[in-house]
Amino acid sequence: MNYDGRRALDLLRLGTGLPGASFRHGQEDAVRHVVEGRGRLLVVQRTGWGKSFVYFIAAKLLREAARGPALLVSPLLALMRNQIPAAERMGVRAETINSDNSEVWERVEEAVRRNEVDILLISPERLGNQRFVDRVLAAVSDRISLLVVDEAHCISDWGHEFRPDYRRIGRIVEALPPNLRLLATTATANDRVVQDLETVLGPNLVISRGSLNRPSLALQTIRLGSQAERMAWLAEQVPRMPGSGIVYTLTVRDAGRVADWLRSCGIKAEAYTGQTEEERRPELEQALLDNRVKTLVATSALGMGFDKPDLGFVIHYQAPGSVVAYYQQVGRAGRALRSAYGVLLSGEEELDITNYFIDTAFPGPDQVHEIFSALEEAEAGLSRTGLLDRVNIQAGRLDQVLKILSLESPATVVKEGPRWQLTASKLSKEFWQRAERLTALRRREQEEMQSYIDLESRHMEFLIRALDGEPGETLAPSAPPLPAIAAEGTVREAVSFLKGSFSEFEPRKMGPRKKIQPEHLAETGRALCHWNDAGWGRHVRRGKYESGRFADDLVDACAELVRDWPQAPAPEWVASVPSLRHPHLVPEFAERLAARLGLPFRPILVKTEDRPEQKTMENSARQAANVWGSLALGGQPPASPLLLVDDIVDSRWTFTVAAWLLRRHGSGEVWPLALAQA
Repeated sequence: MNYDGRRALDLLRLGTGLPGASFRHGQEDAVRHVVEGRGRLLVVQRTGWGKSFVYFIAAKLLREAARGPALLVSPLLALMRNQIPAAERMGVRAETINSDNSEVWERVEEAVRRNEVDILLISPERLGNQRFVDRVLAAVSDRISLLVVDEAHCISDWGHEFRPDYRRIGRIVEALPPNLRLLATTATANDRVVQDLETVLGPNLVISRGSLNRPSLALQTIRLGSQAERMAWLAEQVPRMPGSGIVYTLTVRDAGRVADWLRSCGIKAEAYTGQTEEERRPELEQALLDNRVKTLVATSALGMGFDKPDLGFVIHYQAPGSVVAYYQQVGRAGRALRSAYGVLLSGEEELDITNYFIDTAFPGPDQVHEIFSALEEAEAGLSRTGLLDRVNIQAGRLDQVLKILSLESPATVVKEGPRWQLTASKLSKEFWQRAERLTALRRREQEEMQSYIDLESRHMEFLIRALDGEPGETLAPSAPPLPAIAAEGTVREAVSFLKGSFSEFEPRKMGPRKKIQPEHLAETGRALCHWNDAGWGRHVRRGKYESGRFADDLVDACAELVRDWPQAPAPEWVASVPSLRHPHLVPEFAERLAARLGLPFRPILVKTEDRPEQKTMENSARQAANVWGSLALGGQPPASPLLLVDDIVDSRWTFTVAAWLLRRHGSGEVWPLALAQA
């Protein structure tokens, strides 16, 4: 097929909305390569280069030549939201089928069948959905003119954001005609990832690489161990930053807490995480695009695909686990600016967090054996709920392990209807060797990231070399370096904020097998702090594991928390959750708290049986079974509301069972109070 350069340029200008726009270096070559059908192409270009224009323009030119629709596989719904308007400006009829727009599935499916869709955007998970395969893929597989694999590094085991469902792409590629146009794009592929992609997408894959240098980024690394120091630094520096930007955290909890802190300092900030309601995400993205917020405090949920060319800064509250992940996130800043800040604040907790991610990336032999044993004992297979009753594995972790095992070739487990069953295939030695190899790689990447933090200069050069690029001349922008410390007064304010930041937790409403009656439920509880945080968390940890006694200032803090707590009806007595391992720790604290509140203390709950520590129970079914039946009453509870005290709340099952027991035997409302939330 002949390539029309004039029409391609017209489409670029329509898409960008800029009458004088021209192609960036390599952009038009990529479009021409795809349109003329020169073979499969991998485009490795930095974030903001304009990879989406390559596939939208190519798809439009192919459709204008009476070719079939294009299929784009992309990992993030945010990417789809940002890209469809640009496609529509070029006259590209783009539609998406995803888990959040089921109300339009039938309309889109019918439009695809009538050949009224130019490009269909889907997540990789759709490829495993039988309805999509039967109603859409089967209907257009012989007409697809172009397959686009966006964020293609997700295919690779070596990639920093490996997505198991991307394994399906390799199988689809094998089944498609060898002359099918295929375009893969990514901003973050080092040599190892590229080799993986060549294996999956074809040995004749043509690779187009661009420069990794980002001359507009003023990069800086600062070690500030405590969370209070980093929060204070953010409070002082974010208002001075150019424009608006992103503060990245490693956990959902930290995103919410940092956003709350910044708002308390008068800074317009919002949290954006994987737990943010789906309908709320476009609002937050648009608020940042319009500069109506100074910053979104985000996890990696705001990552691939979010495009704001004038983003003035990206700050990391903790270091990610790899240079590749860091480059991908910090590269969101300064795409259309002469200067933007990329600052990494390194904290003492980050290694614990990234170690957890590394340790849980692949299933362990014990977990796999536990799943296989449970399925072997159930000839008809087991549902997800049935498996959770039999294995001590977190629910989300179980889903991940089952997906990984089902996508092995050959699969060792399959899902038939609602039930999982074993196949005749065995897990190969190569599976475990791959897991060991990749875990070791991630450890090296973690060490490399720590080396980056120690740099005093030449940060961009380090990143480019780590990504197997050629640094060339990497001149830093003229932006002045930022202070490496925060004022002591601001740090004290951050500590006070953390000490005043309690959290609430809802009671569980379902028992192991049936719903708990409303009159037997606990009330909404409160936790004074988060375990081991820079507020009260470290005091709680010290009391539990070092001194064996919770300090008086924790009594004062909890008394103040209770006095400010709008409880109706208010508690008239205090009880504590018993423990055989630490029989005096919590009761002694609860008795002192009761005295401070002027209430009687009644040690009415009794631990009847020594069970494993609740923190060793990985899912809700095991947590419930571990507590249920292990508590009893040592007398008749007063028929009045009470404050029920424990040291740590995690699964909430201990409070749930204790409240159920007390209320069934005639107590009033039960108000749970924990020193710390795990």
